[in-house]
Formats: sequence, structure tokens, C-alpha cells
Amino acid sequence: MQKIIITILLLCSYYNIYAQGGAAASAAAPTAARALTMEEYTKAKTFKVKDLDNDTYVKFDNTYVLDRYEMRKPYFITGDDGLKKRIDLYKLVAKDGMQELGTMIYYTNEKGTLYTAVLPGFRAAGEIWEKYFEDIHSIDKEEKNFVLKLSYVLSKEFGFQQYKAASGGKNLKEESATYSNNICFPGNQEVAMANGAKKELRSIQPGDEVITIDPVTRQSNTVKVKELVVHDAENYAITSLLVIAAHERQTAAGNLVTLYSKVLQATPNHPMLTATGKKPIGEIAAGEQVLCLDEATHTYETFTVFNRTEAAGGVQKVYNMVTSGGSTFMMNNVMVLQK
Repeated sequence: MQKIIITILLLCSYYNIYAQGGAAASAAAPTAARALTMEEYTKAKTFKVKDLDNDTYVKFDNTYVLDRYEMRKPYFITGDDGLKKRIDLYKLVAKDGMQELGTMIYYTNEKGTLYTAVLPGFRAAGEIWEKYFEDIHSIDKEEKNFVLKLSYVLSKEFGFQQYKAASGGKNLKEESATYSNNICFPGNQEVAMANGAKKELRSIQPGDEVITIDPVTRQSNTVKVKELVVHDAENYAITSLLVIAAHERQTAAGNLVTLYSKVLQATPNHPMLTATGKKPIGEIAAGEQVLCLDEATHTYETFTVFNRTEAAGGVQKVYNMVTSGGSTFMMNNVMVLQK
């Protein structure tokens, strides 16, 4: 999966939470906030909660307090790999004045290994946010899809409905990405074959049998590839669509979440069918729904668009298929319309 960087829209969201006494402020605690310093950020990462199940209010050095966020139960998130992870959130508070500095994140994997991150408050300096991004991506390298799972929890708890996914901070204008009439995919996108296998698009041959889906009945059929269209290598603009399906239920132990995700990449003008109608992938907004294969049930279900980003994809050829019938095909287990 494409590397994902959360750049949460904090100015408004955290203003509502901290300054206006919104959902993140309890009735008993002041809503004031001050800037977290780099020294405090570094120190907070060493704070450990001995018993995440029972310790809801913990003091450190008689200077800082960890206060269980809204007394919420933990999240237990199971991803595509079937492994259950746990996420606990605590408010990080300076005891002097009871001023909120940020949010402590405790992430426990299926082996019991604990990872700690500190989400700064909205007043924190840019260098602290940069350090935060470095830290969560360091965890992401060890724990697949950590950033996605964390994003899901933060969006549920803090009301952040948007975050940005970027490829190393690339900028379309600076890189002069090519926008064209070619409606295509990068060659590494995977096509669903009639025999149940997956095959990279660039390796498709005339005569190959692929799956097409009826968008209304959600029934699959087999069609043959007539031609693989190949466009010259250029630095095409590529849209990346991150879609998720989250099944959540509350238990006495906490919030149990099963989270499935898929990423589809295409040129911005490639057509897709959403619940609200046909539109180019580059115009699909977060919150819209598209049809995907649910590998757990082997049925075609609606997934929700979590994020859409666009960046120069680097100099490469792009491809498209012409088939003997049908109006759709499955790319990375996401239904797309034929050209």
C-alpha cells in the first residue's frame, strides 16, 4: 500500500475540542490548552500506563497527568491480516493549571508489544508536528497499516473527517505532472482474473479471461480481453483512492472493529461508478461509496472512500483493457468502469 501520511486538519478540529470545550473536554476539567514543548514531547513518549484496562488517571513526576480520553473503552482493530491490535487514548495534561497538551496514543499488537506516540495539541510548533509524523511512520514500518488504523480511531473520536495522504511530499506543479485524455492505470495494478488469480495489468494478454461485475445485481461474469492498450511513458498525474469497510460493535471490553482497506490508482479521468453516479476517480470525495470485493465473504459490497490524493506518479507507461463485453472490471478488488 502507498505510504500514508496523516496531515489532520487540526486548526478547526482542535479549536473545537480544546478551546470551545467540545467533545474532548470533560465537565470537570478546564478546556484551556497551551503549547507542548519539544522537551515535553520527548518526555511524554516515556510515560507508561501499567494497567491499560483499569488505570484511567495516572500522574507522572507530580507534573503531568494522563486522563483516559472521555473514559472511552479501547479499540480492538482487526485488519485484513486477521491480527487484532489495540488502541488506547489518554489526554496529556500539565498538572499546573490542568492545561491539555495533546493526546497519548498506546498501540498494542497481537504479541503484546506496546508502541507509544504523542499527538500534539493544536498550539504545538511545526517542528513538533514533523517529529510526530516521523514517529508514527516509524511505527508504521514495523506495524503494517498502523497509520490507517490510527486515522480511523482519530476520525471516530475527534471528528477529523479529512486527512491527507502524500507520496513523500510530492507537488504536482513542481513536478509538472502530465494530465491527458488517456484513461488508464499504472501497470502494477492487479486485475481480477476469471480463474480467481490476480495479474498485473501490464502483463495482461489478448485472450485472457477477466471478471466483469453487473453493478445492479452484483453478479460476476467472464469476458475475454481483446486488447491491452499501452500509452507512452510520461510523468502522469495519478489519483490514489483509499477505501475502507469497517464493521464495529461495542462490547464490555471495548470497541471491536474489523477494518478492511484497498488502494486503487488511476489517471484522474478514469470513470468509476459510485453510489451517487458515474464520475472520474479524480472527482470522488471522501465519504462516497464504491463497490469492492469483500474477500472475507467473497461477495461484492460497498466500501467507503476514506481519502483521495493526487500526485505525479513518475515517468511510466499507463495501460487500459478492451474486453469482449461487460461494462466493468475489477482492479485491486475495486470495481471500475471500462473506458
